[in-house]
Amino acid sequence: MTGFVSWLMGKDSQGEHATSSGRAFRRDTAWCWNIDPAIAPTGEIYDQVQVDGIYVAGLCALIASVGGKPIALQWAGSENQTAWEALFCRIPEPKVVVMDGGAGAKAAITVAWPGVRVQRCLVHVQRNLRKYLTSHPRTDGGKALWGLGMKLTGITTRDQAAKWLGLLNDWHQTYGEHINEKTTRAQTLDADVPKWVKPKQTWWYTHHRLRSAYHLLARLIRQNVLFTYLDEQFDALGIASTTNPIEGGVNAQLRLVMRHHRGMRPAHQRRAVEWWCYLNSPGRKDPWSLAKPAHWQIAPPPTSDPEDNGRPALYDTHATAEEGLWDRKGWAGRSHP
Repeated sequence: MTGFVSWLMGKDSQGEHATSSGRAFRRDTAWCWNIDPAIAPTGEIYDQVQVDGIYVAGLCALIASVGGKPIALQWAGSENQTAWEALFCRIPEPKVVVMDGGAGAKAAITVAWPGVRVQRCLVHVQRNLRKYLTSHPRTDGGKALWGLGMKLTGITTRDQAAKWLGLLNDWHQTYGEHINEKTTRAQTLDADVPKWVKPKQTWWYTHHRLRSAYHLLARLIRQNVLFTYLDEQFDALGIASTTNPIEGGVNAQLRLVMRHHRGMRPAHQRRAVEWWCYLNSPGRKDPWSLAKPAHWQIAPPPTSDPEDNGRPALYDTHATAEEGLWDRKGWAGRSHP
């Protein structure tokens, strides 16, 4: 067990880590994959919890973290509301949750943690703005709004936040009519109609990407999730303004484990994620305490073909007449001189 965990969390290959051979190491530690290193709930109430998801081997690992330490893990097919609720229900409601703004997580918070305050990751807000404006906007309005967006992560005081809000209001005073301009289908050639316009749509906002970027910021301000980390009641808590601690302290480390052990089967990749999260969780115990007698039982290899169910084979190597792959006789089977 100790050698298995040491290898899984390290960067050596099985052959390099083993005292004898890689094959012997795999045989001796095969039972270790049966252990489910689940993070046990501690019941502790945290000031702030960061949540994020990372896709591994076709599934999404939803992770809740405190200070770069995982406190809960939930596997799901996607970042949907049901999966997030299953994760949140195992953790007492914190004072603040820092998140990237996924729709599933936002909906789950209203159900599982109705009284929690939300801080949107400012780095993700900037990424969303870049999606609408690009990194090099060509219009004056786009350049001015992108410049405001780039200043978000540099705001550290309430005075700076108030000044930024004033600048955003000034921007709207200048470009409000501009982003409300409309274009009609009647005044546009068919070849010039944007691809995203629906067939029966008769008009659209001329500067819809610039308008969407502004309304993204305006919506976050109305929801009061942009500057939660500067709220006076949280001054002593040091609330983070981004999800960098979980992305750099957890997700980046999980990707490193996957890179060190490329080629693992999907089930083993997911088990490696579980082991890393467990070993770095606040309530971790000695890995040997998780081992049970049932874990030593290795399932024997199948003695028969699992596809041998009495039905005709869907894929086979046998020659069939339908494909013209039989031993030919007569004149058709003779070779020409």
